[in-house]
Amino acid sequence: MTHDATWKISISLDEHDGRTRAEVRLHKEGSTHLRGIGWADRNPRDPEVPQIGEELAVSRALSELAHELLQSTADDIAASLHHPVTLRR
Repeated sequence: MTHDATWKISISLDEHDGRTRAEVRLHKEGSTHLRGIGWADRNPRDPEVPQIGEELAVSRALSELAHELLQSTADDIAASLHHPVTLRR
């Protein structure tokens, strides 16, 4: 069986008063979108380097998204097998 699919990830960033928020959305064909949110707070004593806050916030959002995807997959497997499952990392 051959199956091709395209998934897309969109990333939105905003920063206010030294706090950066990243929202990452996974867009799958014909399916509910999953999302992750990540935050980064700049210490007031640190220099203002927006790129660092963005990278940290995005990495945290992607980590949350990965967890959401893993849980969604476990739920799908459980539904098809009709019993609870636990996926290992």
